[in-house]
Amino acid sequence: MIRTLVIEPGQKPTEEQLREVEEAKKKPIVFDEDCEELSPEMMKAFQSAVIQRNRRRHA
Repeated sequence: MIRTLVIEPGQKPTEEQLREVEEAKKKPIVFDEDCEELSPEMMKAFQSAVIQRNRRRHA
């Protein structure tokens, strides 16, 4: 199950939300044909794109 939650700047997550995150951290990542594991090269490219995006957002 995928849950999406928008937290506004300055808003703090509830205790229930924090518990859900802690429980999710304990579960393994499951890859399938729709979401395959990234190769090391693809992971590096993805991380680079995230860094560039974050620089543009905070510039």
